[in-house]
Amino acid sequence: MIIPLAQRADQTQEYYFSVKLAEVRRLQAAGHDVINLGIGNPDLMPSANTIDALIKSAQQPTSHGYQPYKGTPGLRQAITNFYRHTYGVALEPDTEILPLIGSKEGITHISLTFLNEGDGVLVPELGYPAYRAVSAMVGATVREYPLLEHGGWQPDWEALTDLVSANSSANPTKILWMNYPHMPTGAPATRALFERAVRFAHDHKILLGHDNPYSLILNKKAPISLLSIDGAKDVAIELNSLSKSHNMAGWRIGWMAGAKAYVDAVLTIKSNVDSGQFKPLMDAATEALTNSDDWHRERNAVYQGRLDAIHSFLDTLGCTYSTDQEGLFIWAKLPDSVASAEDLVNDLLVSKHVFIAPGFIFGPKGNRYVRVSLCMPKERIEEATGRLNRTGGPAGFQQDLTD
Repeated sequence: MIIPLAQRADQTQEYYFSVKLAEVRRLQAAGHDVINLGIGNPDLMPSANTIDALIKSAQQPTSHGYQPYKGTPGLRQAITNFYRHTYGVALEPDTEILPLIGSKEGITHISLTFLNEGDGVLVPELGYPAYRAVSAMVGATVREYPLLEHGGWQPDWEALTDLVSANSSANPTKILWMNYPHMPTGAPATRALFERAVRFAHDHKILLGHDNPYSLILNKKAPISLLSIDGAKDVAIELNSLSKSHNMAGWRIGWMAGAKAYVDAVLTIKSNVDSGQFKPLMDAATEALTNSDDWHRERNAVYQGRLDAIHSFLDTLGCTYSTDQEGLFIWAKLPDSVASAEDLVNDLLVSKHVFIAPGFIFGPKGNRYVRVSLCMPKERIEEATGRLNRTGGPAGFQQDLTD
């Protein structure tokens, strides 16, 4: 017998990838060689100096106790230096930075800090599932805003204005979540987009939450931070992470940056939930943030080779895609001959032992799309393409899927 669940547990489903990866593990346990192109789990190593810093710190007797709730001064200073060098943004290390156990934790604590039950939250109709899931768990009202497919997946600002205007004073819109370079579509960030977003947040007195983990991956121009826009600190919090940009996904090192008032407010909640991070992880992250521009260029050169292989894989499936995408994934539209993204994904996994992500997990508008990850060696991506070709080529493969 189990006691009745809280409403939030009844209303929340297990994360799609949690379920699907269990299926992948079952196939692997049965002896099948599964090529996983669905997950954004970097397979490349962190820099050697990062590993060295972890080992050195872990060997110190003083490294194993509780640490400050706001992280080590060295980590906050390293984040400050990183923002200045990477984005040209000045941050105050003692008051405008809060280290996090990854961005997902930040989304949760920001939501707990600012949202009352029934408050409105604007989330993109295609986006990281945690924006919706966490908002629902804290009892907020989720309002999805459109992205313009033929406008570079930019927000539909007129629709956003209507969504805010439709709210009552009793249930105001409190947070607008954004993420550029965008996941899953790969739409790049632009200054014009960020300027429009900051102006919108000022006009409507909304907190703008920007999630920025992909700005250093296959970026075709200088990376941009939302906080580089005039007036952004008054209305915005930016989340960032080492998971994707520094090959440190399992380390769970991220941070939020913003005005002191926002940092202090979130810390009030966070300090009651966790007791900080392991010092060797923070010391290693401090070192990772000093990685040279050459290190990032070398990593991107590897991803570029994989990108070319992914394009061949998608061409074999008959998908179409934009070549302007940035970040760790490629977003691709299914051909008309494929009836269902879910069926395609399941068929690939069961019959070809290749896993890709169906677009619908990022929102209903993704029903005709798939997302493919660059977190797999080029040779493995080419092997995945070979498995498709061994069925008789793309036309035959698509016919198999639609029979």
